[in-house]
Amino acid sequence: MESEVNSILVAAHELKAPLALLRQLTLSLEDADEENCLKIRSQMVDISDRAIRQVNDLTKIAHLEDGLFAMEPVAIRSVCDDVVRELEHLFRFNHRNLQTTYTNRSRLVFANRELLYSIIYNFCINAMHYSDTETLSELRVKDYYDKVRITVRDFGPALPVDVWRSIKKGWVSKPVSITMRPGSSGLGLYIASKFSQYMDANVGAIRHRDGTSFFVDFKISKQASLF
Repeated sequence: MESEVNSILVAAHELKAPLALLRQLTLSLEDADEENCLKIRSQMVDISDRAIRQVNDLTKIAHLEDGLFAMEPVAIRSVCDDVVRELEHLFRFNHRNLQTTYTNRSRLVFANRELLYSIIYNFCINAMHYSDTETLSELRVKDYYDKVRITVRDFGPALPVDVWRSIKKGWVSKPVSITMRPGSSGLGLYIASKFSQYMDANVGAIRHRDGTSFFVDFKISKQASLF
């Protein structure tokens, strides 16, 4: 019961954070000139979009077993390109850089495109929090044995050992608060874990001295995609 309450508190805190920031930005509009007003409004739209996406992802978790998310051959590079395209403005607005590297020969993975998109999106948003103008966030796609591995590298504080061990097991069973990473989305990590588990994909993390790499491994699809 205590664990369940703590999970609810973590989720509530993460969903409350963008609302508090939106309130702060709204108040700052009063004293802003025209140029700053446009910047603030753009930032408010980005924050709102991310909050709505997170709520939608939580709703999807509740319906994973309803058969609404069909598995099919998915072109992984196309999904990554779409995520990068959506986040391009946000990274640029925050003076951040995201580098994409593709070395995979296997172009199709067996997944649900919508859920896969959310996993990559959450990893990239997390990386943006832990990069600056001097560092480069990295999105990599490569062949990994008989699978395709998607990795997003950040340069933030070390991932706590207990969280890393949970991820190493292949899943995060509940929303967690990540010590030393207050801007990191423990809720986003939970969402990525649940979606990966549904698609029979392996999610994990690699600890570095100067950050963390979050990855997810998908089975290669030999079937030709209709799209």
